[in-house]
Amino acid sequence: MNKLSLALVLLGLALVASPAEAQTVTKKVLTLDGAKAVVAAAERFAKEKGAGGAIAIVDDGGNLLLLHRIDGTFAMGSSVSIGKARTAALFKKPTSFFEDLVVQKGRVSMTALPDFTPLKGGVPIVVGGDIVGAVGVSGAMSADQDEEMAVFAAKSVEADTAAKAITYIEKEAVRAAFQKGAPLLETPEFKVHASHRDGPGMAEVHEKDTDILYVLKGSATLVTGGKLVDGKVTATDEVRGARIEGGETRQLVPGDVLVVPAGTPHWFQAVGGPFDYYVVKTTR
Repeated sequence: MNKLSLALVLLGLALVASPAEAQTVTKKVLTLDGAKAVVAAAERFAKEKGAGGAIAIVDDGGNLLLLHRIDGTFAMGSSVSIGKARTAALFKKPTSFFEDLVVQKGRVSMTALPDFTPLKGGVPIVVGGDIVGAVGVSGAMSADQDEEMAVFAAKSVEADTAAKAITYIEKEAVRAAFQKGAPLLETPEFKVHASHRDGPGMAEVHEKDTDILYVLKGSATLVTGGKLVDGKVTATDEVRGARIEGGETRQLVPGDVLVVPAGTPHWFQAVGGPFDYYVVKTTR
């Protein structure tokens, strides 16, 4: 075969291959390990709330990947959870949207659709903007809690993906964050804050977060341990009070690192000048 003939053959192959390549796409899929991770997240939620629940995971075509029923959950919860997951996946919307459509807006004719479960508790699983499947929950302590558990579980996949991604924050953004004391990065597993203080603060207890502090600038007197005085719940798992009685006092200066375990009272009793420090918060 001469060079011209070979060139024509290669050109022909290219022309045949190109249309096929143009008609195919690469898409993300939810693996069995991914489905197990979603179920594990739902179980963590249920354990914290003291709830039951049947948890169904489907792929983006509504095909069942995994079904798990927590002990004590009514048997029919399994079928209902599958229906919720399939509805969320096939319609690419949370099932709460359809419950509202049927109950509040009277679109009862939609209930005639096959494989359609317009009940709260079905949520699409989204990764990088693509719907890869859905989770359905039935049998928690209320319909609202079904939905809360499903939302929490669905977000665990996106959060796990985000947590494994490289995060780069350029120095100007870091400097700006320190000027106002702002978060640099927040995921369900950990948070990185650029913290700034000009004076003392309230005593506080983080019930679930361990704080790892690294001092950059300034100095401060920190009291840890002891007893929180006039403590009040200010947010979920967060308690603040006027001061600490007893405890151990330390002077913090640039270069110091301090780890405050979850549940430990701590209080910036005094601050010398602008005080900048990194805080890494990890959830136990």
